[in-house]
Amino acid sequence: MSADPLPFVADLSPNALIAVTGDEAGAFLQNQFTNDVAALLPGGAQWNGWCTAKGRLLATFPLVNSGSGYFMLLPAPIAEAIVKRLRMFVLRSKLKLEDVSATTTRFGVYGVSESPAPGAYQLGAERWLVIGQGAPALRQGTIEDWERSLIADGIPTVVAATQEAFVPQMANFELIGGVSFKKGCYPGQEIVARTHYRGGLKRRMVRAHGDGTAPSPGESVFSTSFGEQAAGTIVNATLSLAGGFEALVVAQLDSIAKADLRLRSLDGPPLYIAPLPYALPT
Repeated sequence: MSADPLPFVADLSPNALIAVTGDEAGAFLQNQFTNDVAALLPGGAQWNGWCTAKGRLLATFPLVNSGSGYFMLLPAPIAEAIVKRLRMFVLRSKLKLEDVSATTTRFGVYGVSESPAPGAYQLGAERWLVIGQGAPALRQGTIEDWERSLIADGIPTVVAATQEAFVPQMANFELIGGVSFKKGCYPGQEIVARTHYRGGLKRRMVRAHGDGTAPSPGESVFSTSFGEQAAGTIVNATLSLAGGFEALVVAQLDSIAKADLRLRSLDGPPLYIAPLPYALPT
């Protein structure tokens, strides 16, 4: 699989930007999200998730602490519903949730280890978000380049078709630093913690390559180990620069071990498992 020319900057305006401000914004988010928001210092960024009471992911997203509030970057199609649902839990907390997509720029930078611009928040060794500033002077990439880089790094994005489909560990979310097991309660925390400490996880996310056009999130994958019953689900997918497509797939561990995943049916196109930049627990 061919990698994008690096570094690049991509306009992330197809994603919604949500601002959370107010005296109790941090405490509120700490009680809702999977990561330790209280440990997120001004100028910092972290991956976060929001779960149902049953521990199923409603959203995964970067969260940044600007010093005067927080920003969440969400897929635009689910942003309004996520904000509306979050507001149900605000009650008397002193905070404001606002979609600032129309007034605040956001860019993704990939492939540089040092801050590319003022207002840049580091999300990984070579991954940055630049919020409220102009685009850094780098090669202009596309939103597809950004999505391809997320897939290459094994970072899932929950979209409308995959909401409530996975507990965080199925999507390797704890492996990218998106879950804290030391913080207090949040929706679904008991189930997420039980999965971590007691084991029993039967699905994990892998990176894969296939021929043809890219599938849509939520489409099923199959394996001879499970016959006509779906063995997994497409999380994200985009066209590959080398031809075909690249994808993240949550699948049964037995089918991953057998490496016989196929798209849409047992007779569908094969999916070839590719390395992730981190190791899956054994």
